[in-house]
Amino acid sequence: MAKLVAPSLLSANFLNLSHDIGMINRSEADWFHIDVMDGVFVPNISFGLPVIKHIKKEAQKPLDVHLMIVQPERYIDAFRNAGADWLSVHIEASTHLHRTLDAIRKSGMKAGVVLNPHTSITLLEDIICDTDLVLLMSVNPGFGGQAFIENTYSKIKLLKDLILKRNSNALIEIDGGVDDTNAAKLYNAGADILVAGNYIFTAPKPEEAIKKLKRL
Repeated sequence: MAKLVAPSLLSANFLNLSHDIGMINRSEADWFHIDVMDGVFVPNISFGLPVIKHIKKEAQKPLDVHLMIVQPERYIDAFRNAGADWLSVHIEASTHLHRTLDAIRKSGMKAGVVLNPHTSITLLEDIICDTDLVLLMSVNPGFGGQAFIENTYSKIKLLKDLILKRNSNALIEIDGGVDDTNAAKLYNAGADILVAGNYIFTAPKPEEAIKKLKRL
C-alpha cells in the first residue's frame, strides 16, 4: 500500500501561489492536487487552464487534476497540454465513462474516476480494471474546509475488496476533511493517496504537516 500525500492548491494563497508551489516542491508531498470547478457541476468556480499551465512551469512533482465539471470529455487534450499527469472525472458527470477513461489514457495521462459521497461503489464494477485511480469524495464537492464524512471508511473497504476481487491496479485517493485525526485510519482502511488542503495550508509549518501525514 502506498502512502502518498497530495496537497490541494484550492487552499493555497492565490496571491502568492509561487511561494506555496515552492513549499510543496521542497516538502515530502508526492503530487499537486488541483481542483477544477465550473460553477455548474458544483456551486463554485476555481481555476482553469491558464493557471494550471503556470503551475506546471514551477511544479517539480506530478499534477493530479480533479475535474468537477460537466462534459469533461471535451477538455482532455486541453488539460494534457496544460500539464496534467493524472486526470480524474466524476462518474456522475460522465455519460460514456469507458470512452472518456480510454481517451485520457491514450492522451498519455493516467485516468481517474471520482465518486461523490452518495454514489455507490457498485457502479465501479464494470470499470474498475479500466481506471488507474478512484477518488472517493469524503465531503460534498465544491468547497474546501468541510467536515469529514465518516461513512468514507466503509466505502474504502468496499472499494479495496472490489479492486482485489477484479485484480485491478487502481489506487484509492481520498479528498475532503483529511487531517492528522483521520489519516492513519484512512491508510489502514486501504487508501493510497490523501488529499489535504486546509490542514496543510493553515498549519504554522506546512512542510511539517505534510511530513506528519506521511508518517501516520
